[in-house]
Amino acid sequence: MSSEMVILLTGALVAIACALPGAFLILRRMAMMVDAISHAILPGLVAGYFLARGPDLLAGFAGAVLAAVLTVSLVEALQNTGRVGGESAIGIVFPAMFALGTFVVSKYFANVHLDADAILYGNIEFAAFDLLYINGVSFGPQSLWVMGSLCLINLLFIGLLYKELKLATFDPGLAAALGFSPALLHYALMTVVSITTVGAFTAVGAILVVALFVVPAATAWLLTDRLPRMILLAVLIGALSAVSGYAVAIALDASVAGSMAAMTGVFFGLAFLFAPQRGLAARARRLQRQRVEFAVQTLLVHLLNHEQSTEQKAESAISHLNSELRWSNRFARHITGVAQRAGLLKQTGDQLALTSQGRAKGEQRSEPYA
Repeated sequence: MSSEMVILLTGALVAIACALPGAFLILRRMAMMVDAISHAILPGLVAGYFLARGPDLLAGFAGAVLAAVLTVSLVEALQNTGRVGGESAIGIVFPAMFALGTFVVSKYFANVHLDADAILYGNIEFAAFDLLYINGVSFGPQSLWVMGSLCLINLLFIGLLYKELKLATFDPGLAAALGFSPALLHYALMTVVSITTVGAFTAVGAILVVALFVVPAATAWLLTDRLPRMILLAVLIGALSAVSGYAVAIALDASVAGSMAAMTGVFFGLAFLFAPQRGLAARARRLQRQRVEFAVQTLLVHLLNHEQSTEQKAESAISHLNSELRWSNRFARHITGVAQRAGLLKQTGDQLALTSQGRAKGEQRSEPYA
């Protein structure tokens, strides 16, 4: 298998593994918990290095997962006191854990070289050369085995506990009344998130893993209101971000993991602007449509109120709308055109007159003010 294919598969597997639980993190408003975990695993990595008396994948992985679970537990404990809010609890715990790891490294492992680039961006470019050996036999790139296993674990977790997770996410009280334990489901989800974060650490780095957890799921949330579709879209957007990010990195000779994370931002920006229901463009269209509808209703009530007036002719002129309703000529002609096409009024020269349909609608709208 070529190194390019290994990089693509590793990036796609990391994105998919992160997107699966990421959808529930977005819905639970716990996106920043991933940031806390990605920083707080440093003491666990240091503990694994110390116990193994050197670099050891299994010891480091176990230590990092334990540190991540400890971080989640401490955050929950602070929240349960009622004295500290959720964001404040995260802001207290993860700097303390990260500072602890930094202190231990500087005090006892000052001679150990830590590559800041590897921590921030990972080593996905060298994934094809980091092989998995068992009894001296090579089984191919280690990253594919690790991230493939995590994808399978996350799929099984969500597949087996989908109904329970959905219920505990949207209505914890009902979940507890039906015999489920929202707290147990929460810790199970956080454990899966912790394991996935640690597994993705070597591929995309401690910082950029946050983007792969949060941004594809947030993008999917902008595009749909249905949870199954949101999970599927998050997976697809994550995988597409990995593939397109690799292409961008090759074209610009840039960091592969950084480009993959950047592409998640590109897709989020597109959804933020053009999502059918929640995008800025759709919102602008709705506001414009509401403005026009309100203006038409205002025009109908205005004509109805002056229909029996002695100054009906003057009040019903399009040119009079400028001073009466403070509309520009262009806007007034646009609104009268909309009303005419809807069959609500008719125009003779500069004069406007209600149709029977327009009169009925004007009377309906003017009732609350009668």
